[in-house]
Amino acid sequence: MSVTTELRTTLRVFDENQPAAPLREVTAGDEIARELAAVGVRFERWNTDAQLAPGADAAAILDAYRSSVERIQRDGGYETVDVLQLAKGTPNTEPIRKKFLDEHSHTEDEVRFFVAGSGSFYLRLNGHVYQAICVRGDLLSVPAGTRHWFDMGPDPEFTAIRWFNNQTGWVPQFTGDPIAARFPRYE
Repeated sequence: MSVTTELRTTLRVFDENQPAAPLREVTAGDEIARELAAVGVRFERWNTDAQLAPGADAAAILDAYRSSVERIQRDGGYETVDVLQLAKGTPNTEPIRKKFLDEHSHTEDEVRFFVAGSGSFYLRLNGHVYQAICVRGDLLSVPAGTRHWFDMGPDPEFTAIRWFNNQTGWVPQFTGDPIAARFPRYE
């Protein structure tokens, strides 16, 4: 099953047992923030007027968003901040995509800000699956212990700033539940 999406921020809420059709769909940033805040998930829209040269490196990206990066780091007590970049047309991305497609959780928050491109987070909370399609300017913070998965699409293209408490970075605890395979992929 696949869903074709435009490159715009979208929140779809599904009953976790009925992945064929969302119960509701929201595209306004303030409504998305309210809907996610109600289940303990932080969502923000940031100004993306920062001037970045094509192919800007991690240091330039972090510098362009320094005040916001430092605010999030302070608010969450995050020790490490990095930048993950994946260019369209990168060979062998299917194994990378597959790594994130199974439901898992973390012992720390998973915090991402999309500098460019897009990706889709699926959060399983209170009998629902929240599909948050994040694009340039979106910050999403998935609380520690939240069951979720991430789909970067079949030909991913994104640049994301990531915050960590764990010095080793992204460490998943897979649930073994096949729920993610039943939901629409981010195509």
